Amino acid sequence: MSTLLLMSQPELFRLEVLQQLGEHRLTQRAAALRLSLSTRQLRRLLKAFKVAGAAALLSKRRGRASNHRLSEATRTQALDLIHSRYSDFGPTFAHQKLTEEHGLSLSVESLRQLMIREGIWHARPLKESRLHPIRERRACFGELIQIDGSPHDWFEGRAPKCTLLVFIDDATGRLMQLLFAPAETTFNYFEAVRGYLLAHGKPVAFYSDKFGVFRVNIREAQRGTGLTQFGRAMQELDIELIYAHSPQAKGRVERANQTLQDRLTKELRLRALSTMEEANAFLPEFISDYNRRFSVTPRSAMDAHRPLDQNFDLDRILCTVEERCLSQQLTFSYKRTLYLVLTKRPPYTLRHQRVEVRESREGHLRVEYKGQRLEYQIITEQRRPAVATQSKQLNEQVREVKTKQRSRQRPPTHPWKRYSYSTMTARRPHSGEGHLYLGQTADISTLD
Repeated sequence: MSTLLLMSQPELFRLEVLQQLGEHRLTQRAAALRLSLSTRQLRRLLKAFKVAGAAALLSKRRGRASNHRLSEATRTQALDLIHSRYSDFGPTFAHQKLTEEHGLSLSVESLRQLMIREGIWHARPLKESRLHPIRERRACFGELIQIDGSPHDWFEGRAPKCTLLVFIDDATGRLMQLLFAPAETTFNYFEAVRGYLLAHGKPVAFYSDKFGVFRVNIREAQRGTGLTQFGRAMQELDIELIYAHSPQAKGRVERANQTLQDRLTKELRLRALSTMEEANAFLPEFISDYNRRFSVTPRSAMDAHRPLDQNFDLDRILCTVEERCLSQQLTFSYKRTLYLVLTKRPPYTLRHQRVEVRESREGHLRVEYKGQRLEYQIITEQRRPAVATQSKQLNEQVREVKTKQRSRQRPPTHPWKRYSYSTMTARRPHSGEGHLYLGQTADISTLD
């Protein structure tokens, strides 16, 4: 009675080779080479084949569970944790949390297949991507730092939307500086640069997009120095500012933004952080963990950062600078306010001279002439006019206006609102004597 055997392709190939060996069409050495076995193992296999036939070539583990199969307890615990805490996590990030925080032992692929079978994760179809020229990483750490702002709902509705300022090293992929800020503004970038310089020193160059903080995009405004306030500050710090012509050109920071929007958002949720202040305090811990996982070793061991010169006054550099021309009376106008320069030198030495007005984030002014600080006093102050706002800064300006308007609102119990025309006339009723109404004729014969 013949028996039907189910064999795999490798087992069928073994059967064919052993049959040729039995028919003396192959030598043992040639057969062993074809099957990638030693001649000793081939002789064992041939002996079993002569005794049991083709059944001897079947795997003895067929139909039995794999030794590496997940235990039912591990499978159940992993699914319970994913459903309760990590339902929107990807397989790699979920595997990181399950192994490091809950001590489960399983592979990323096993977890991915488990999540797919449960309908928690859907495999993403491959999509055709446009081909872009591949630029090799810079050789040295600190040579090129890619910078960008990533607006996102980082707190998932627990707080207003904000922007994460990201500084990433091109050579290593290390996160160098992160800062949560309401919007991409010059002063917010100044704050991030200050933290970078104090922590790492001066890089060779920053690589940014053509956003208005970094580049003058209005043709009429390019007749001056051609530098924005950020560009002028980088020039004073001797840091080159390079512009990318497309998002793909600075792909390293763009891809980092996508990773951060996924991982950092979930980390903030797990830690119940709901304010920018709390999130900024957590960022150093996150940066250290991120760099440990994703950074690479540069081709060169040299660190291209330069130490920060002790003579640099960052408060003086990381500010806005505008020029003003002094009048005959040594006055100048700045933001609708008239200032008078106070000096002990003869006034004629400063008449019609150009001075620099440096303004800090807090609104403190510093007036300089050829690098020397000048004293001043305010003469008149006028209402500030409306100014044009860039789209990335619009939401932040609207929030500031709403805050100011709320502070100016008076409660109903305020003395100004306690009395009105209607309440005053209601409190002082009169009979009409002594009043002249429209259309009436007055008798003045009795007047003295």
